[in-house]
Amino acid sequence: MPRTPLFAAIAETLRAEIASGTWPPGARLPSESELARRFGVNRHTVRRAMAELSASGITRPRRGAGVFVTQAPTEYAIGRRVRFHRNLAAAGRLPGRRLLHLVTRPADEAEAKALGLARGAPVHVCEGVSLADGVPIAVFRSAFPADRLAAIRDALERTQSVTAALAECGVADYTRARTRLSARRASATQALHLGCREGAPVLLSEAVNIDAEGRPVEYGLTWFEGERVTLIVAPEPA
Repeated sequence: MPRTPLFAAIAETLRAEIASGTWPPGARLPSESELARRFGVNRHTVRRAMAELSASGITRPRRGAGVFVTQAPTEYAIGRRVRFHRNLAAAGRLPGRRLLHLVTRPADEAEAKALGLARGAPVHVCEGVSLADGVPIAVFRSAFPADRLAAIRDALERTQSVTAALAECGVADYTRARTRLSARRASATQALHLGCREGAPVLLSEAVNIDAEGRPVEYGLTWFEGERVTLIVAPEPA
């Protein structure tokens, strides 16, 4: 049977301790020599484990001072009225978004089905990275019906906000019709944007948002970096 490498096992132990609060945000982790004694390994193995944590954004080394925990996972609520900026502000984090790609193209099968369109109908597609306190926490792709929301592509580029862009297109309010959550592994490009290793765990949220008349206005896919975000699903009033 294949065995987990020692450095990966040590990194996983430290991740669990950080997540449980043993090492809170801002805490300095034990030194390499202390961890080497604790786990019965050499310092090179510990150094590889610490590099894993740093690559995931969980810790940051400070020259001459040691390795420090960056922050606890961001709590992100999944409900009928999901709003990115509001969610992060409620969690005490500074929200940010970086748009990577805006294009108008034919809808694929999943987009057409979710938006109630004929396959090949035009959609505006927005791709980007979501940030909390400047740290990447998710990559996203959203598709919008181009015929109904003709101006949303320009509005997204200008406002960097789905809520603001929909409002400019006459959609004053929208709600989440459904959400599907599943576990995935980060692809090479997702890992590049998230600053994590390829194959790191991500949580995929597949969602459809509708306007007040029940018409789909957005089909969104969001890949949350699994170690930086805690998704919370709770009942909400209608």
